[in-house]
Amino acid sequence: MSKNYSLSDIAKALGGRIAGDEATSISRVSSLLNAQSGDICFINDAKYQKSLISSLASAVVLREKDSALTTLPRIIVENPYAYFAKLSAFLNPPAIHQLGVASSAVADSTALIPASCSIAPLAVIGANVVLGEHVVIGSGCVIENDVSIADNTCLEPHVTIKHHCHIGKNCHIFSGAVIGSDGFGYAEQAGKWLKIPQVGRVVIHDNVDIGANTTVDRGALDDTVIEEGVKLDNLIQIGHNCIIGAHTVIAGCTGIAGSAKIGKHCKIGGAAMILGHLEIADHVTISPGSMITRSLAVSDTYTALMPFQTHKAWLNTAAKIRHLDELSDKIKQLEKEVALLKSNK
Repeated sequence: MSKNYSLSDIAKALGGRIAGDEATSISRVSSLLNAQSGDICFINDAKYQKSLISSLASAVVLREKDSALTTLPRIIVENPYAYFAKLSAFLNPPAIHQLGVASSAVADSTALIPASCSIAPLAVIGANVVLGEHVVIGSGCVIENDVSIADNTCLEPHVTIKHHCHIGKNCHIFSGAVIGSDGFGYAEQAGKWLKIPQVGRVVIHDNVDIGANTTVDRGALDDTVIEEGVKLDNLIQIGHNCIIGAHTVIAGCTGIAGSAKIGKHCKIGGAAMILGHLEIADHVTISPGSMITRSLAVSDTYTALMPFQTHKAWLNTAAKIRHLDELSDKIKQLEKEVALLKSNK
């Protein structure tokens, strides 16, 4: 059952200035469209005024400049979106995990597991694993040998952490993620491919989130590194030896090839493709679906997309693109001829 909090309780816990009835009771967060009594919503922009007027919410979180848009009880803050994230966590605290190692879990005798940890049924923990305080290992997780996981990190069910990897504090790794699988490394000999042993690690710093079914490959020689505060969406592929800079966010279905170095505070849209051995500067934004084929040394927003067309129109465009070099040569020749004519006048 949801617990009720007054706006006063919320403001004392999270900050913000209350306008209206401080005793208003709140139990849930909701969208403006689907809100009911007891719900609290947020708006970031005055363009949602129409939805706000018709909403059945009991209260709203908004900016000072938008405070006059409603007579509902409200919490006024500088950044409603960030406040709403904190408020949602406040109203929806994480489940309390049972401490100890479940009877059906398998933990090697050399593993160091503090009494404050929670190891769920059917988890497997290998030799020489070291867990910090309050670590949560979900059902069916596999932690291979010589892995270290620092304090307060949570692994959802069915996460795999391969051997010798390190996970920092306060990380959250979602179901199906695989950390430290072999990178894609092969050498060609006599028409056949020889596998190159991948002997590096994956090192994940503190406060990193890794989405469901995302894979982070171990380094071939050096480590693959995910720096502090990085947030990875679902279904992302991070190749071997990549470095993802601190506080970068990457949306789903993105692929980053081996040895790419992504700067700090970057924002990478969904389904972007970044080729290997490139360097991306700090504070770069890459639009969804973009193919990045060269290093980006300047902080800016980059887009590498062709607007969609009907298939017939796309075939016509593609045919013209194939002749661009020829057309460029013709233009250069015409420019020379025009310049020659002008000089002979």
